[in-house]
Amino acid sequence: MGLTWLQPGDDRYPPGLAAMLGGAAPRIATLGDVGLLRQRKVALFCSVRCPGNLILKTYDLARELRDAGVTVMSGFHSPMEKECLALLLRGKQPVIWCPARRLATTRIPKEYAKPLSDGRLLMLSPFEINIKQATVEIAGVRNDFVAALADRIFVAYAVPGGKTETFCRRILEWRKPVFTFDSPDNAGLLGFGARPYNGLPSIAAVNQNE
Repeated sequence: MGLTWLQPGDDRYPPGLAAMLGGAAPRIATLGDVGLLRQRKVALFCSVRCPGNLILKTYDLARELRDAGVTVMSGFHSPMEKECLALLLRGKQPVIWCPARRLATTRIPKEYAKPLSDGRLLMLSPFEINIKQATVEIAGVRNDFVAALADRIFVAYAVPGGKTETFCRRILEWRKPVFTFDSPDNAGLLGFGARPYNGLPSIAAVNQNE
């Protein structure tokens, strides 16, 4: 399986991406079924550090999303996000993974081969071939890219005053629906305008290509 590049103007290119990102539309490297971009998607984010009680809730949420067939996308970079990816890939629902670097077919983990061949894992990158490693700046660009493509956004936890919280505040200005757990640990996010998660129906409606 080889890479496919989506160029602005391509029929399969995500509409409105450039406007959402506030700049020129990047070309997108893809590996997997590009048709998954037509699915309505929930983006998942979590800070590197996450309180224990929210770790358990995030595991439960990932299982619910998996079992309900909801398409989940993320950079799957932080420890909690990586755990969610492993759990999601045990299901049958679509997953979209956006690493903070170029795509290279020689770096695809073996455990992703079957989900790719089954057409339920799509890898995306807005980075050119010279971006070989993730940096803080590159990860920030990737997170904006993921949020711009998603229909709804779930933030399991954001460290107060940290990069993830700053990112969330910016995304809330885009008027995209942002959800988080209704927990004192997330008081900052809720205060900024994130919606409390009240069960799967509040975000699972994005499951279908409506």
